[in-house]
Amino acid sequence: MPRSHPIEDYRNFGIMAHIDAGKTTTTERILYYSGKSHKIGEVHEGAATMDWMEQEQERGITITSAATTTFWNGKRLNIIDTPGHVDFTIEVERSLRVLDGAVCVLDGNQGVEPQTETVWRQADKYHVPRVVFVNKMDKIGADFYRCVDDIVTKVGGKPICMQLPIGSENQFKGIVDLVRMKAVVWDDEGLGAKYHDEEIPADLVEKAKEYRTTLVEAAVELDDDAMAAYLDGQEPSEEVLKRLVRKAVRYTAFHPVFCGSAFKNKGVQPLLDAVVDYLPSPLDREAIKGVDMNTGAELVRNPSDSEPFSMLAFKIMDDPFVGTITFCRVYSGKIDSGTTVLNSTKDKKERVGRMLLMHANNREDIKEAFAGDIVALAGLKETRTGDTLCDTLKPAILERMEFPEPVIEIAIEPKSKADQEKLGIALSKLAAEDPSFRVSTDQESGQTILKGMGELHLDIKVDILKRTYKVDANIGAPQVAYRERLTKRVEIDYTHKKQTGGTGQFARVIIIFEPNEPGSGNAFESKIVGGSVPKEYIPGVEKGINSVMGSGILAGFPVVDVKATLIDGGFHDVDSSVLAFEIASRAAFREALQKGGSVLLEPIMKVEVVTPEDYTGSVIGDLNSRRGQIQGQDMRGNAVVIDAMVPLANMFGYVNQLRSFSQGRANYTMQFDHYDQVPEAESKKVQAKYA
Repeated sequence: MPRSHPIEDYRNFGIMAHIDAGKTTTTERILYYSGKSHKIGEVHEGAATMDWMEQEQERGITITSAATTTFWNGKRLNIIDTPGHVDFTIEVERSLRVLDGAVCVLDGNQGVEPQTETVWRQADKYHVPRVVFVNKMDKIGADFYRCVDDIVTKVGGKPICMQLPIGSENQFKGIVDLVRMKAVVWDDEGLGAKYHDEEIPADLVEKAKEYRTTLVEAAVELDDDAMAAYLDGQEPSEEVLKRLVRKAVRYTAFHPVFCGSAFKNKGVQPLLDAVVDYLPSPLDREAIKGVDMNTGAELVRNPSDSEPFSMLAFKIMDDPFVGTITFCRVYSGKIDSGTTVLNSTKDKKERVGRMLLMHANNREDIKEAFAGDIVALAGLKETRTGDTLCDTLKPAILERMEFPEPVIEIAIEPKSKADQEKLGIALSKLAAEDPSFRVSTDQESGQTILKGMGELHLDIKVDILKRTYKVDANIGAPQVAYRERLTKRVEIDYTHKKQTGGTGQFARVIIIFEPNEPGSGNAFESKIVGGSVPKEYIPGVEKGINSVMGSGILAGFPVVDVKATLIDGGFHDVDSSVLAFEIASRAAFREALQKGGSVLLEPIMKVEVVTPEDYTGSVIGDLNSRRGQIQGQDMRGNAVVIDAMVPLANMFGYVNQLRSFSQGRANYTMQFDHYDQVPEAESKKVQAKYA
């Protein structure tokens, strides 16, 4: 069966925003007006189509990025809903990886908020073209023009207004379309489905002309012919202007800004038009690069059905009806359900069972998928997030994703043997779904340790364990993921000798251990010349060092940023072995940790508190008492924004404290920034606790 829509009519886009900017509501309205959803679900009633896990419906935040296919003006829209909470940044990053464009939703009252900055920077990293939708224009304090300024000052964007609001707060009733130079006004009846054109209100005519000139001048800069015509006094036609704005979005020359109120059903249809008119199709994006598995050479996979098949898995979910489903983006070629493909990342073959087109939480079985499609596959056994699936005869690995290290951990103890079994199954599924969630076993206590990106991240995982998998367990208090590192360069000469009759053991190593650049990781190098340590024993040296990395001498935390250089050694013809060198290097590293001035490192979080002015003193005093360093403060509307760097160890339970002294009016976001040395007094407390 041929494809239903040509690839140039596809728009694969995500909606990205800060928590509570109205992203899910905007998605709901898009699905409603494009005919995919017959009832509007309100987030504050816990019924939105995209927010389909129980935990999301209760908390009113979007956690998993559900992919939905819908249609507008004959174009096929694949929408990937992304979470806006900073603990779920990994989800956003995964979604951005497979998008061709994005709509950045801002709260008209709050402007560019901390998570917006984070997501914007991630979108920059993946060169995702985007348009901006200033939402909640009906809210008290909504200020469209301040939001536009924010895009410049906070994220260094290049906003160009495509619309101006008519009225604001409860007087907001429509927009001025600067391309057509018409006012668009929504009728109050009929859930915003009805709207009509009017002449621009007299008090906005001059402003509209001024902003239209800015738009036209920015657009014609992208085309010599249009620029020459404009300088001759010829305005670009509507068609030419749209083509130039589309080009600007594609090359991120500027960011078109639209406005509306999704909740009040105003401005959504023009936003859909903008998605179709300005966001790129898969053909407009640079073809994905990869590596040929047979030759190791770089290759390109063009977005065409005739190219060899390749797709990237970007999300794995456990579905109560279908089992494990893997969301994938097809980059090239086509795939039929029932075929066998190669997971080139793992070098294992997988059979594609069912292929599904997802609509938030209902699904449609399909038999084939084409370049540009976003589909869910059921029945894959080995595939994980970031893996490539490809043609078995033309194997390639597409660009891999990178995932951050977790900074917080909790211990979990099942209450019964039955719970122990359920926990094992549940954790392996959760870890497969989310690469930023790690599970390990504490060697000494035998406890199961869950590691994640923040308190909320782990709260939700525990909630899923209890609710979805019915695991009854005791949960420990959250613990900080400390690290240890050397501060001095030390040279260790260590000889391992063991004679117990028969073959003995002998290995001598001389290794320099020194601090590496912070954040650069551990490194091993051999500078052996002349065979003082035969090369077949050198892997044993590296293995011995690595085995100590997981547990330092101060409090048993992983050792980071150490460079070890093997410079000399000695061996015995009969008694030396790989194992002997492993034992020697292990002992040498332990000695180095004793002599090299080992220190504890702790995760430092970037915290932003937004508070009414009355509580500024209390907030700053409280952050200082938590060993926080205030980086600066600023006004945002009538609220004060305080930026600080605070050790994670001092941030547990912060949300309750903040709410209590601000009567619930202040809020905060935090994300990991870097590791830093723990002060001496604190370090002693930590060591005593873990001794």
